[in-house]
Amino acid sequence: MPGQTLPFALMVLAAMACIVLGDTAGKILTSGGISPYFTAWGRFAIAALALFPFAGLRRAELPVFADRRVLARAALIVCGISAILTALRTEPIANVFGAFFVGPVVAYFGSALLLRERITALRALLLLIGFAGVLLVVKPGFGMSPGMGFALLAGLFYGSYLVATRMIAGDYRPRLLLLSQLVLGALVLTPLALLNWPQTWSGGFTIAFLLSALGSAVGNYLLLIASRHLPANIVAPLVYSQILWAMLMGLFIFGEWPDGLALLGLAVILTSGLAGLRLAQRGR
Repeated sequence: MPGQTLPFALMVLAAMACIVLGDTAGKILTSGGISPYFTAWGRFAIAALALFPFAGLRRAELPVFADRRVLARAALIVCGISAILTALRTEPIANVFGAFFVGPVVAYFGSALLLRERITALRALLLLIGFAGVLLVVKPGFGMSPGMGFALLAGLFYGSYLVATRMIAGDYRPRLLLLSQLVLGALVLTPLALLNWPQTWSGGFTIAFLLSALGSAVGNYLLLIASRHLPANIVAPLVYSQILWAMLMGLFIFGEWPDGLALLGLAVILTSGLAGLRLAQRGR
């Protein structure tokens, strides 16, 4: 099992790096005055256009876009991306991803409830410890900003999205699933994008716009492939690697570093996530 798991685990790690890169580019846009809704729309629309020629879409697969499970999954990722881009507009990227990591808790217990995946006491305890780390980052009730509230909301949506992906990953091709969420997301966000069309633009924004879209698309495609071979309760701890990528990109691109309490929370989240992965590999 470990030999079979490792390649797909590495794929999840690469997916997380791509997703953080996309969100880093999104922060460049939103902190520069571009609407989060326009940024989110661009992410879906550009990625859909890039993927479409390679998706191998067949006429017989068109009803997939009306599948209620596919629609619900697309709605979850649209809400999650819109929320995290709103949070990134005002908050340090590492802090946003710390709050975002309520998602693995939702994914783990959601998978147990909906997919009947096994819960173990040790892994559940580690996820709850990780959630305590999230609270240190978010600081609810004594310094929690609206931006961190959006980051927490993004994590709730993303955890639900992971469960929804696991539920249907075996029913449809990965490229078809990715195309469905991109096309549906672009359609839903088009009215908001038109209402928030940028008044000014620059070459730097163009590069960030493309990176935001393509980084997210590649990351989610890799995650889809891995989800066909790994249960959500193994994928969930690996998602914690986003914290390291977020800290590095926040430091080198924005000169941001978490404060002491947030840094402690991030360390707790990362430690609990890695320990959970070790238990998952042992089948505990």
